[in-house]
Amino acid sequence: MWVSKPVYESVPYVYLVSGVCLLGLSLYLDYWHWPTICLLLGVGCLVAGLVIWLRRRDYRHRRDAVDDPLQ
Repeated sequence: MWVSKPVYESVPYVYLVSGVCLLGLSLYLDYWHWPTICLLLGVGCLVAGLVIWLRRRDYRHRRDAVDDPLQ
């Protein structure tokens, strides 16, 4: 599946913003198990966003180091 570059580049930030929103929402909900569900989903989204962002950063750093023979 191919997606456009702006969509591809924004995925980690969407995960991070979603995680923060879900964590904030877990503070205000008080019905059934929704606070726990939002807390777990929020932490999961934050972890996923950080993993994607760090893996892309490391890959680009290694790629640039290989492309530049003077380093």
